[in-house]
Amino acid sequence: MRNKRPIQVEDYKQFVGAETVERIKEKARPLQDLHVVNVNSTYYGGGVSQLLSSMTLLANSLGIKTGWRVVHGPPDFFSITKKFHNALQGKELNLSDRKIQLYEEVIYENAIRNHLDHDVIIVHDPQPLPLINHYRKKCIWIWRCHIDLSCPNQKLWNYLSPIIEKYDAVILSSKDYEQKLNTPQLFFMPAIDPFSIVNRKLSQSEIHERLNHYNIPTDLPLVVQISRFDRWKDPEGVIQAFKLARKEVNCTLVLLGNVATDDPEGDEVYRSLLSSREERVIILSHQDGALVNALQRKATVVLQKSIREGFGLTVAEAMWKKAAVIGGNVGGIRHQIKDGHNGFLVCSIEEAAERIIQLVKDSQLREEMGRNARETVRHRFLMTRYLEQYLDLLSSFETNFKLSKAMRIYE
Repeated sequence: MRNKRPIQVEDYKQFVGAETVERIKEKARPLQDLHVVNVNSTYYGGGVSQLLSSMTLLANSLGIKTGWRVVHGPPDFFSITKKFHNALQGKELNLSDRKIQLYEEVIYENAIRNHLDHDVIIVHDPQPLPLINHYRKKCIWIWRCHIDLSCPNQKLWNYLSPIIEKYDAVILSSKDYEQKLNTPQLFFMPAIDPFSIVNRKLSQSEIHERLNHYNIPTDLPLVVQISRFDRWKDPEGVIQAFKLARKEVNCTLVLLGNVATDDPEGDEVYRSLLSSREERVIILSHQDGALVNALQRKATVVLQKSIREGFGLTVAEAMWKKAAVIGGNVGGIRHQIKDGHNGFLVCSIEEAAERIIQLVKDSQLREEMGRNARETVRHRFLMTRYLEQYLDLLSSFETNFKLSKAMRIYE
């Protein structure tokens, strides 16, 4: 059987127009000799892996050799890096010598295993950050942080910032996360792939098949939150808001999440929610992109009631499907939802409950917000925009690439 070809930039013409597609192809032409590698901490679970899955294929389709590596380590390493993640979003941390030693040892071992001899190395988030310490710097190193850095734990930041400043550029998801660094900072909001399993069009029969497969009832309006099982996503608050709303409107809550390999807290959070299960409170842990897609398309209301959120790709995914979305008034969600226009922003459980009630009762409002939401994503949050920002950044290093190649010739 012939394999279907990967999505290419030309496929986006229907959404962004021929002019944008041609501009991207023109920007990519001078970069076709480059060899780029991305390094992160997991192949699945969460927004970073979704971004890399689509972005690496799209870049390769333009002739830019783009790879993807994942750091490996024992459970203790990922326990420490999850604590780092939480601390960068403002949580307290006991930064002991033991934690630092294990963190640095595991990254050193990964540096030995991974022979990163590329033109550009893009390191994602804090897990692989110290890799730069273990290579003779002959190329461009970029640190891409997907976390909400608006109030990082100062002790941890003081430890990490000297490493960060060894990089040639730092990319953050929002200017709200800008830090005092000598390294230049750029701001790229993430984007979605409309052709992925999570976002592609589904027929009504496909939607019903997925929901029936997991015994999800559709006789009442569905209120849905889809995200990793993480305290920052406030699943407990979602359940409380749903129970308040249910006093006035009949509906079913579905909390769907997954447990990423680099997040050891995920299983603990999932298990802590199971006591809240009942006939109309469905809590599922599955890695199933088609189920995510079906739920976002069938939902009467989609929630992302985060307490901290670097961006929140599930918001853009649901908006693309014309869903009525309620998001926590935090981080990157604020840059996606214009309150009252293409969704609602909320700051409390009570507000979330009020908006659930309002949207369940008002189908005309849901439809209007859904139309506005899809247009917002089409204009601002498709993968072509994200790709073009990276092309512009790589083009700015063109002189460095020429020097790097000249140095290799004489080595």
